[in-house]
Amino acid sequence: KHIILLRGNIKSNLHHKDSKAEKRKRNYARTKKVVGKVIDDKEFDIPQVDTPPTLESILNEPEDEDEPFILEDTCLLNTENIDAHSCETSSLASSDSGDLEMNATVHGSVLRRNVLKGISAQIVSAADKVDAGLPTAITVSNVIAVGTSHGLVLVFGKHNQALRLCLGTTATGAEYGAVSALSINHDCTRLLCGFAKGQITMWDLANGKLLRTITDAHPPGTAILHVKFTDHPALAVCNDSGGSVFELSFRRVMGMRTCESRCLFSGSKGEVCCVEPLHAGLELKDHPISQYSLLAMASLTKILLIGLKPSLKVWMTFPYGKTDPASVPLLAWQFVAVQKTINPVLAFCRGDTIHFLLVKKDESGTIHVIKQRQLQLNCDLISLSWINPRTLVLMDSTEKLRVVDRPSQEELETVDMAELQLVYNSSHFKSLATGGNVSQALALVGEKTCYQSVCSYAGQIMYLGTKSVHIMTLRNWRERVDHLLKQEKFMEALSLAWSFHEGTAKAVLGLFADPAKRKGVVADKMVEILLQYVDRSLKKCPEQGKIQVMEQHFQDIVPVMVDYCLLLQRTDLLFNQIYPRLVENSVARGVFLESLEPYILSERIGCLTAAVMRDLLSYFQENGMMDSVEGCLVHMDITNLDIQQVVQMCWDNQLYDAMIYVFNSGMNDYISPMEHVVMGNKMLVYISCCLAGRAYPLGDIPEDLVPQVKNQVFEFLIRLHSVEAAQEEEVYPYIRTLLHFDTREFLNVLALTFEDFKNDKQALEYQQRIVDILLKVMVDNSDFTPSQVGCLFTFLARQLAKPDNTLFVNRKLFDQVLEFLCSPDDDSRHTERQQVLLELLQVGGVVQFDEERLLDLAEKAEFYQICEFMYDRKHLYNKIVDCYLKDPLRKEELFNYIHNILSMPGYSSEEKQLVWVKALQHVKTVSSKGLNPQTVLRLGPDLHELLVDLQCQFSPQQVTAFLKTSQDYRLEEAIQITEKHKLHEATAYLLEKKGDVQGAFEVLLQSDEVQSLLRRVEEALHDIIALCQRSSHGLNQQQREVCVCVSKCSVSPDCFSLSSALKELTMKVLNSMSSFIAPPAIIQRILQDPVYGKGKLAEIQGLILGMLETFNYEQVVCVISVILNSYFMCSCGHLYHCQCLQRKEVGVLSERQYSWSCYKCTSNQGSRPADRSSEESSRSRSTSLAQVSRSHFTINMLSEATLDAQQTQAWDHFRTLYRGPSRLAVLTELTHSHGNERPGLSNPVHPGTGSIYHSENFQLKLSPPPLVEE
Repeated sequence: KHIILLRGNIKSNLHHKDSKAEKRKRNYARTKKVVGKVIDDKEFDIPQVDTPPTLESILNEPEDEDEPFILEDTCLLNTENIDAHSCETSSLASSDSGDLEMNATVHGSVLRRNVLKGISAQIVSAADKVDAGLPTAITVSNVIAVGTSHGLVLVFGKHNQALRLCLGTTATGAEYGAVSALSINHDCTRLLCGFAKGQITMWDLANGKLLRTITDAHPPGTAILHVKFTDHPALAVCNDSGGSVFELSFRRVMGMRTCESRCLFSGSKGEVCCVEPLHAGLELKDHPISQYSLLAMASLTKILLIGLKPSLKVWMTFPYGKTDPASVPLLAWQFVAVQKTINPVLAFCRGDTIHFLLVKKDESGTIHVIKQRQLQLNCDLISLSWINPRTLVLMDSTEKLRVVDRPSQEELETVDMAELQLVYNSSHFKSLATGGNVSQALALVGEKTCYQSVCSYAGQIMYLGTKSVHIMTLRNWRERVDHLLKQEKFMEALSLAWSFHEGTAKAVLGLFADPAKRKGVVADKMVEILLQYVDRSLKKCPEQGKIQVMEQHFQDIVPVMVDYCLLLQRTDLLFNQIYPRLVENSVARGVFLESLEPYILSERIGCLTAAVMRDLLSYFQENGMMDSVEGCLVHMDITNLDIQQVVQMCWDNQLYDAMIYVFNSGMNDYISPMEHVVMGNKMLVYISCCLAGRAYPLGDIPEDLVPQVKNQVFEFLIRLHSVEAAQEEEVYPYIRTLLHFDTREFLNVLALTFEDFKNDKQALEYQQRIVDILLKVMVDNSDFTPSQVGCLFTFLARQLAKPDNTLFVNRKLFDQVLEFLCSPDDDSRHTERQQVLLELLQVGGVVQFDEERLLDLAEKAEFYQICEFMYDRKHLYNKIVDCYLKDPLRKEELFNYIHNILSMPGYSSEEKQLVWVKALQHVKTVSSKGLNPQTVLRLGPDLHELLVDLQCQFSPQQVTAFLKTSQDYRLEEAIQITEKHKLHEATAYLLEKKGDVQGAFEVLLQSDEVQSLLRRVEEALHDIIALCQRSSHGLNQQQREVCVCVSKCSVSPDCFSLSSALKELTMKVLNSMSSFIAPPAIIQRILQDPVYGKGKLAEIQGLILGMLETFNYEQVVCVISVILNSYFMCSCGHLYHCQCLQRKEVGVLSERQYSWSCYKCTSNQGSRPADRSSEESSRSRSTSLAQVSRSHFTINMLSEATLDAQQTQAWDHFRTLYRGPSRLAVLTELTHSHGNERPGLSNPVHPGTGSIYHSENFQLKLSPPPLVEE
C-alpha cells in the first residue's frame, strides 16, 4: 500500500476525560513557585552647586508646599536592573495584586514579641509604692532606662531586668517636671535626661552620680522634646518645644564641669520637632562619613541634613510637599551595604511616604547625597525604625506594626499593638508643664508623637506602654517554619522553607551564608515536614462522604509533595517512603498516580520504580486515560512491560507516537513505522531522527544500531517502487512524495544527514545516489514549482561548497545556480543565499564563473561580502571600504578593517595610501552613522600593572582586593611593584599565588616593624600561623621547620623583658607548630639560634620545660586512656578490672552489651546478680564508665580501644575532683603498674616501694558518671 500522508493529526480527543486532564493541569500549576526579582534601588545624583547655602538662607526661604523638591532630571534614573513591570509603580498600596492566592509569597511570622515582665512589674510597683509616676520615656543600650512623670529615671539591667539605679527624687521631679527625653552615650557611661520644664541633667551610669544640671542651654519656658548624644563623646544636641535645636558641648576645666550651648536652628524660622544624629558604632567608627557628625532635623515642612564637624555646614534640604498637618515627621539612620560598600542611609517620612537618602564619599573626597526609591504605604505612620539593614518596622496611627523589606518594598507581617497602650508624648509637645506656650501646628503634630516610647538597639526594638515594656526581635528561620507547623499550615511552611533553601526569603536570621551548607540544613528540615504532611493528610482525610470530597482533599496535597520532592531531587523519598504510605488509601493512590503525568511529560521525573510504573499504566488503562498513556509511554523504559499487549493497546487507540516508540525501543524495528504508521510531517521528523542517530520522539538510538538504522532508512528512500505498487506508480515514490509534501524541509533533513558523512564510503554512495535521484525527479518536471526547484539548487550549492565535497554535478548547472542566487527580484533569505554563494566561491567555485559578470550580479543583489571577496582577490582594498559602508550588518567592523590594513604588514604603501584617502573622504559619513572607533582598543597586562602601581600610590588599602579579582597582570611585574611600595600583604599574596610559600612567610615577618605593639604582633602571628598550616601539607619536614624562625621575635631574651603577654603568644606559636613538626626539631632550632649564645638558658627554660611536660603528658594520656578502657567503675565508687568482673559473672547481657554491677555491694546484700537482672537493667544508665562488648576486653584489642562520651565525662570528673599528687604522677604510676603487672587494682604495689597509693594522704576521689537520658 502507498503511504498515506496526512497533514493533520488523526487522533481524536477523549472528551469524557477533558475535565480530569484540566484538573490535573490546574493542580500542577498550583505547585509552581513564582520567584520575583529583587529590584535594585533607583538612585539620583545630587547636583553640585558652586556656593553651598547657609543655614540662615535656608531658614528664610518661603515654605512653598505646592512645589515638590526635584533633585535631578529623571532621565538619570538608574533602570539597569529594573524590569518593565517594576517600573509601573513603586507603591505597595497600588501594586497589582493579581492572583494573590496563587502567587503570594509566604513569610510566616517574622517578629518575635516578648514582654519584659520583670521591668514591667517594677514600673507598676514603683508607681504604686514610691509614687514614681507613670512611664514617659525609654532608652536602651547595655542597660534599659525608663523615665517617669514624677522626674525619676529607673535604670535596669538588660539581661536580668534587675533594677540597678534610681536616679533623681520626687522632690526634683516636682521642680523639673516629668522626664521628657533620655539618651545614653555610645559607651554606656553617661545618661542625659531632659525634663518637661526645660532642665537637662547628666548622670554617671556607673555609680548613679549627678554630674551636670543644665538650665541655660535653651530659652526658658520650653520643654525638652529630644536630647541625644552624638558619636563625639563631648557633643550632644537637644530640641525644645519652641522648635529650636541646640548643640551642647561638654567640657571639664580645672575640675569644673561646664556645658556650652550653640543654637543650630531657631524655632522662629520654622519649628523642628525631631532630630536624629548619625551613630556609627564601634565597627564603623573609622567610616569616612563619621568624622562629620551628621545630624538630621525634621521640621514641619522640610528635612535638613547638616554636619557639625569640623565646622557647621548644611549638606541638603528636602521639602515634604503636601502632607497632612497632623502627620508626625520621622527620622531613622542605618548603615546599609549598597553596591558592595557600606554607607549611611537616612529614612524619613511624614504621613504615608518614606524617602531614603544615601550619603557617600567618593575617592576624590566629594560628598554625595543620593535619593533612592521611595516607599509608598496606605497608612499614616507614627514610628519608623530599622531592625536590620534590609528591614523596616513601622507603626501606623492605629498602633499596628508593619514589617517591610526595603529592597523589594514587600510588606512581610502586620502585628496589632493596641494592647500595649503605647505612651504618647503629647503633653511635652504642648508644653503643658510651662503653660502651653507652643504653636498650634506643633501642638497638632504632638497629638500622635511617641518619639520617646520607641527605641531600637542592636536588632531589637522596645516599645513603652503605660504598664509594660515590649521588645520585638526577628525570629530565626527555624522558628518561622515551626510557627507555621504548629498551626498545621504545611503548604505555607514548605513554601517558606523553600525560599530559605533558594536564598529568596526576606528578613532571614540564623542561616549559613555558604549556599551549600544553607541548602543542606534546610533540605533536612523540608524532608521532615513532608513526612509529617503525609501522615497528617491520611489522618485528616474524611472517612465517609462523596468521593469528590476525598479526591479534592488529596488533589490539594499530593502534587505539593511531588513538587517539593523533585525540587529537592529526592525521588527516593517520593517513591520509597511517601508512595507506600499513600497506597493504603485507594483514593490517595489514584490521585498520586494521576499527579505524576505532568512531571513525566516535562521530564522532571526521569525514571520510576518498577512497582510504580506498573501501577501507573494499569490505572490509566482502567480509567480510559489513553492520551495520558501515550504521553507517558514515550518518556519511560518499557522493557519490563508486555510488548505485545502494549502494541495492541496503542493500535486499538491510535497511539502512533507510542507505537513508534515501542517498535523502536522494544523490537529495534525502524522500517515498519514508515511503512504502516508514520504520516505527514511526523515522517520527516522521524526520518531526520533516524538518520541523525536520535530516537523518536526523544532520546538517542543505541550507538551499535546507528549505522544499521541509517542504511535501512536510505534503502527505504531509494526504493524504485513501493511494496504492492500499482502499474501507474512513478519511480522513486517515497522521495517524490516527500518532495511534494514539503521540499524545503525534506532537503533540510538530507542536509543535516549529509553533515555526518565523512569517511563512510557506503554513506557517500547513498549521498550521490540520492542527489542523482533528486535531479532526475525535479529537473524539467512540471510538477514542481520554480520555488521548489530553487530550493534544490540552494541545497546543491551548499553541498558543493563544502571543502570535503565528493558529489558530482553537471557543470552547466552552476550558471543556473548563480542566476538563482543573485536574483535581485527575490529578497527572501537574502543572507542565506549570500552565504551559500560565498561558501561556494571560497572553496574554489570562483573558477567556474566569469568574474566580471559575477561581480556585476553581486552588486545588483547587494551581496557586499561577495564584492569584498572579489575586490580582495584583485587587491582593491579601497573599494572594500565602500562595501563596509553600504553593508548595514558590518558597518561597525569598518574601523577594525582600516586599522588592520594600515598597521599590518603584507600591504604595499600605495595600497595603504588609497585606503587612507578613502577613509578620509568618508570621515563625516562614518561619524554620522554612529560607528564606535573604540572597538579596536584592547587592554593589555601593562595597563593592569600601571593600575596596580597607581593604586599602590593613592589607594594602597585596595591593592590586595584588586589583585584577588583581576587575572590580567603578570606575577613578576606585580611583585616588583608591590615590593617597591612596601605593601607586604599584597606581596605575600602574590608570592603565595606564585607558589613561593617561604618567600611569602618572610614578607609577612617583615610587616611587624614595631614589636612593642602587641596587637600588631598578634595579627602578624595569626597570618603567619595560618599560612604555615595551609601550606604544611605540601611541604616536607625540612621545609616545615622554617616555621620555627617565627619564634625568634617572640622568645628572644630581649622580648621577654617587655611583657608577659609575649610568652602567651610564643606558646600559641609553639602549640600550632606541634601538629606539624616534631618537638625535638623545634627545641633544636631554638637552641641553635645565635641570639641565645649571649643570654641565659634559664630565660627560656620555662618554655622548653612546658613543651616537654605537655609532650610527656599527652603521651601518658594516650597510654592511660587505653588502660582505663579496660576498667569499670560502679556508681558506689568501687573500681574493678573488667576481666575480674567477667570471672565473677556479675554482668547482665542485654542488647549485645554487658551491664555490670558492683561485686562487693551485691555480695553484701546476699543476692545473685542473675536474679537482679531487671533491677540492673533499669540502672544500666548510671552503673559504669563504659559498656563495651566482650571482645573489647582482650589485651590484643587494647591498641584499638577508644574512650566513648561517657568515659570522657567520667575522666573529666576524675581530674577535677582529685586533689592529691599531680596528674602526671598518678598517670605515670598507673603506667608503671601496667607495664610490670596485669592492669587492675587486684595487684597492689608492695609497701616500701614509694608508691603514691600507700601515702597516708592519698585519696582517690571519684564521682559516678551523670545520668544520661536515653
